Amino acid sequence: MSDGTADRRLLRGARSRLAITRRAAEIASVDGLDGVSFGRLADDLGISKAGIQTLFRTKEQLQLATIETARAVFLDEVVTPARDLPPGLAHLRALIENWLGYAERPVFPGGCFWTATLAEFDSHPGPVRDALVHRRDQWLTLLRHHLEKATAAGELDDTDPELAAVQLDSMLNATNIALRLDDRTSVRLLRRGVDELLRPAPRQTRPHHGL
Repeated sequence: MSDGTADRRLLRGARSRLAITRRAAEIASVDGLDGVSFGRLADDLGISKAGIQTLFRTKEQLQLATIETARAVFLDEVVTPARDLPPGLAHLRALIENWLGYAERPVFPGGCFWTATLAEFDSHPGPVRDALVHRRDQWLTLLRHHLEKATAAGELDDTDPELAAVQLDSMLNATNIALRLDDRTSVRLLRRGVDELLRPAPRQTRPHHGL
């Protein structure tokens, strides 16, 4: 087999994996990762079940690959568009607005992939749960990082970055659920909650000395 033929086969395999795991992420956002099966993907995508099994071997490997594809989508939609902003409050607000667009559009039919799948696997130890927990920890660490930068720069009023990161994540998850229930007031309430939580530090004014 020529190198060119091998390269084309590798490229086709990578494209197939991406198409399969993207569809799997869409299914998981609605029906959970346990709702993803070789047979369902074969029917949805019009490809052979055996071909999917050849690429992923086991359902667990398919689930883990689906998590990585969902992560790549999340980075593209939420994290990367904010990368040129300086660390701190502006960057944090951009992440929140990007996340809101990701859930409100929605990018996945069931809204936030992580809200759907973490609730499914929170009490089921194993590699899938570990991967989901790791991705959640990365998100919380990112929020906390920008909260710490904003607090250190005097942009926020007496904020505990660790607590505020968990509060923001909780509000985002609650908003995702509300959006799935067609509660359109949730977006407005989220922005109000964010404004309350990220209240700017009061400006320091110089004392006025009369003549």
